[in-house]
Amino acid sequence: MRLSQFIDREMEAILKEWDKFAAAQLPAAASMSTEALRDHAEEILRAVAKDIMTPQSVEEQSRKSKGHALRIVGAPETAAETHAFLRGQSGFDINQMAAEYRALRASVLHLWDHSGDPSGTDYKDIVRFNEAIDQAVAESISFFGIKLSDERNLLLGMMGHDMRSPLHVIQLSASYLAQLDLGDRVSVAAARIVKGGAQLKALLDDLIDFNRTNLGLGIHIAPIGVNLAHLFSDGLEQLRVSHPGRQIELQVIGDVTGTWDPLRLQQVLNNLVLNALKYGTHDAPVQVVVVGTTPGEVEFLVQNHGRKIEQHTLDHIFDPLVRGTGARLRSDEP
Repeated sequence: MRLSQFIDREMEAILKEWDKFAAAQLPAAASMSTEALRDHAEEILRAVAKDIMTPQSVEEQSRKSKGHALRIVGAPETAAETHAFLRGQSGFDINQMAAEYRALRASVLHLWDHSGDPSGTDYKDIVRFNEAIDQAVAESISFFGIKLSDERNLLLGMMGHDMRSPLHVIQLSASYLAQLDLGDRVSVAAARIVKGGAQLKALLDDLIDFNRTNLGLGIHIAPIGVNLAHLFSDGLEQLRVSHPGRQIELQVIGDVTGTWDPLRLQQVLNNLVLNALKYGTHDAPVQVVVVGTTPGEVEFLVQNHGRKIEQHTLDHIFDPLVRGTGARLRSDEP
């Protein structure tokens, strides 16, 4: 008996094994009905059985074995993709969903091996079966990842939008306090709150920019006329307040005016100086040097004192969430 025929004949027995494994995926499956646990399992199996019997070229076989089977442009979602969507809605994580396919593969082959007709086993059917399951896994995982990314971007967009109003209230209240004649200490503290609020607003704008980038719209840039001497002086003053025991020096050479996005430049400055403070010698100053080279062009550098960055770490210096520590690279800390 061909494997595809066996799948069609023993569909209910295979689905019961699927139900049993899916029900064990807790906590997501705790309150799911049998119908919900099965969702598109039968459609997936029938697609696998049909695939086994469909002639294919060597190139098609190679593409499918890597999860890259050709798709018709504009074709509707496959059963595997719909299964991924429904599992995501039910609270399954990607590992639980992938485990379902591993269990399905094992169940089908085990039942077929014990079907009483081992002489009819064709190894080519097993190869085709595994290729079809691998393709279904690839479709499910890819679709699951896309939907997860969409939901994350939606959450970040909602957070960025909803946090603007309370932040605006904080900034207005701080500005009001700064205008009252309540003494220098209150005025200075209020001014710091206003500046801190501006930095928080910039972070919220980054969340929105992150969504824009994922949508292919790029990061928003708002260039205006800027004097970097004033901009960097204000930014470093904020850092001195948050690091009172450290010395941060600013040296300005030449004309440092031009047209840039001040918030983006301040972000760059903050990140570089914070890293210099964190990884440099604590009893030595961090120095920021801004040099006007030609009209409209400026160079700036941040220097600290301490151990040099190893060359193998420099090779990964711009990789996200990776830093050097001694002779090893670690990605377990931001």
